[in-house]
Amino acid sequence: MKPAPFRYHAPESLENAVALLAEHGDEAKPLAGGQSLVPMLSLRLASFEHLVDLNGVASLSSIARTNGSLRIGAMVRQATAEHSPEVAGAVPLLSRALPLIGHFQIRNRGTIGGSIAHGDPASELPAVALALRATVEAEGPSGTRRIASEDFFVSTWETALRDGEILAAVEFPVWSGTCGFAIEEVARRHGDFALVGVACGVEVNGPSVVRAGIAMFGVGPTAIRVAAAEHALIAGGTGADLTEIGRIAANDLTPPDDVHASSAYRKQVAAVVVRRALSRAIAEATK
Repeated sequence: MKPAPFRYHAPESLENAVALLAEHGDEAKPLAGGQSLVPMLSLRLASFEHLVDLNGVASLSSIARTNGSLRIGAMVRQATAEHSPEVAGAVPLLSRALPLIGHFQIRNRGTIGGSIAHGDPASELPAVALALRATVEAEGPSGTRRIASEDFFVSTWETALRDGEILAAVEFPVWSGTCGFAIEEVARRHGDFALVGVACGVEVNGPSVVRAGIAMFGVGPTAIRVAAAEHALIAGGTGADLTEIGRIAANDLTPPDDVHASSAYRKQVAAVVVRRALSRAIAEATK
């Protein structure tokens, strides 16, 4: 199929892009990598009278490390971040999650900001943002707004971005100390969306776990940070019963039931992938 007719805009500055969105309101949509939006348009699952292409906005394509965080512009390609030594050194969890997104052709065009702004509940990057306590920077008619990742994902494909706002960048905290990270997912085949997945990070001090981040994807309307499992891990330290931590993580989940997997299957597998990911993360931190 082909998309419904639309008018194409190609601004060269963030200010112009914001102005175009403000001018055309609900009939306008930003276009980043297009790996989710273009298929939806082609299948007539969505239609807009105006597309505002962000690919010409050079200021959205930078990576910079400042004040204990790594700021990644919204238009940084997933493949660029995947192969960046700076990203691998500063935010290992992000670096490890990126190869799991689709196939390399998808990552060559897909963007960091586009994936997070799309808010697909089975996508890896929202979970990484939640596990690391990332901050989203939004630019709109009223200026710049910073949104904690825990407040950003509202429901399936729905985020806290206001009308006329553009996701400009994501700031990922650079974890210091002795840390380990892991991402684990189960999918029907490589490149498919995950049926169940988890992204996690731990910081240890001897036998103590002093910081933990655990976020799941594919098990609800959004990626979900499982704070109860984090608290249990911190209380138990590096010798905690990880099978029990996995059970705690899965306990309050209400996964979807669809043609790909049942809710019961997803809940059972959620406990297993949490155990596996935490085992790898702790092993990395304590080696």
